[in-house]
Amino acid sequence: MQTDIYIRRRNNSLMLFGLLIVLMIVSIAVTQYDVGRGFTSLFKALEWGLSTFYPDGKSLGKLPDIMAKLWDTILISISSTVTAAVPALFLAFMGSRTTRAHAAFTAVARGIGSFFRNMPLVAWAMILMLAFSQSSLTGFLALFFGSLGFLVRAFMEALDEVDTGTIEALRATGASYFHVVFRSVVPCSSPQIVSWLLFMIETNIRDATLVGFLTGTGIGFAFDIYYKSFNYHAASLVVVVTVIAVIALEAISNHIRKAIL
Repeated sequence: MQTDIYIRRRNNSLMLFGLLIVLMIVSIAVTQYDVGRGFTSLFKALEWGLSTFYPDGKSLGKLPDIMAKLWDTILISISSTVTAAVPALFLAFMGSRTTRAHAAFTAVARGIGSFFRNMPLVAWAMILMLAFSQSSLTGFLALFFGSLGFLVRAFMEALDEVDTGTIEALRATGASYFHVVFRSVVPCSSPQIVSWLLFMIETNIRDATLVGFLTGTGIGFAFDIYYKSFNYHAASLVVVVTVIAVIALEAISNHIRKAIL
């Protein structure tokens, strides 16, 4: 019996692998992609990067301006995430099966969260740029709407994972809806909610770099200016500073998560 299950799983895996191979071959044929040229270009790009795309002594003079732009990016990312967490938490309470007040609220809350979550961040940036042009407000709103959709889903899952035993015990004693929420649900789900919030801040700092290209703000805009002006050394310094900042913030976030979980 176990042998049959093993054989069936192996055959399914082989079929899936074969299907992926066929899809890859068809995609190469349809797009007329030159595989050999692709590998050659990869090595040429690596050679160009090592010989041109690196910080030098002159580019270090741009470091104060780059750090100021990076600080703006971090502040916009944190503020947009924290601001989005407030309506996201409200919608999560309305949509969670644990805390919902009415079944109709669940459909509305989940629908709103799904809409904002499935809209790409770049699409938000482009749409908002038509209304607010290139500004910090555009970047803030783009990150706000992108964060809102993700946090609604994440907060709902955190609330749904709360042990129903304590909730039923409180309800059995005649506790009201708000007593159940603030005495049981919130204390039990707070570590997960904070953890998701920190994760969203990390993600937004990365995404803010891309949003900066479109909205003309932050570290992304600085990279765009240096790269388009062929100042590759300064552009590479932007990349290095951004990577170091993201790694440092991720380490701080992981330390906080370990402390609260």
